[in-house]
Amino acid sequence: MDRSRPRPGRRIYDEAVREALVVLWEAGDRICGKRLKPLIPLLVPAMERHGHLALDEVVRIRLGKISAATIDRVLAPVRADGSGSQRRRNAHSSAVRRSVPIRTFADWNDPVPGYMEADLVAHSGPSASGSFVQTLTLTDVATGWTECAALLFREQRLLSEVMTALRPALPFPLLGFDTDNDSVFMNQTIKDWCDAAQVMFTRSRPYRKNDQAHVEQKNGAIVRRMVGYRRYSGIAAATELARLYSSMRLYVNFFQPSFKLMEKTRDGARVTKRYHPPLTPFQRVQAHPAVAQSLIQN
Repeated sequence: MDRSRPRPGRRIYDEAVREALVVLWEAGDRICGKRLKPLIPLLVPAMERHGHLALDEVVRIRLGKISAATIDRVLAPVRADGSGSQRRRNAHSSAVRRSVPIRTFADWNDPVPGYMEADLVAHSGPSASGSFVQTLTLTDVATGWTECAALLFREQRLLSEVMTALRPALPFPLLGFDTDNDSVFMNQTIKDWCDAAQVMFTRSRPYRKNDQAHVEQKNGAIVRRMVGYRRYSGIAAATELARLYSSMRLYVNFFQPSFKLMEKTRDGARVTKRYHPPLTPFQRVQAHPAVAQSLIQN
């Protein structure tokens, strides 16, 4: 049997459908097929009404019938063009690092809102030499609420000042600060800041990115997707990134639904995952009984 041939009854989508799907995917901030499919009936008339899209009736009908799996298959080559990865080595161990307890991905046990994973994204471009802007990403484990801030350079006192500025913007008290083993986090300045703010300070295991899966996912889905991989340096670049993040936080936290893992079961080599219905981070904050309504209103 020739498996290279299309299966009987399999729908083939032409270039016009692919091009329209790419436009809709970009307008939806490149979300996955399961999230894009229910958005298509809303996006198509809105974009046509404002002159951003013009579809033939046949293309419109096919877009209405396309499945989530087919959306992902059609968009796979486009997604591959923008993928990239980078591995960063940690500094050697220190007394502060040894004093900070380790928290693995299995240790969260469904925490209340306020326990946030933190990471730095380097905007160094193709070369890591010299000074360049960094993005601090904070992601709440319980709700997915995400905050980003631009740092002009890597420096522990600057990081503590940025953390002080970000705390009042959170819709819940900051209870935990979980980082990797980077020296910009593992130092006495940050440890003293956490102690003074009564924030639990924990760290992941070296070279175990799964321990910080929540913030690592946001690094790619938010920072890299919106800012990219180019080099940014200087006050002007940091200022523009700060302006972007002030608007982006509203878009991400109030208008971008995301999945949250409900349970994961393993049967031999097969892993089955079940997810809660997609909700925005703000909707999860509103629905959580541990969050005071006065904080939500502020």
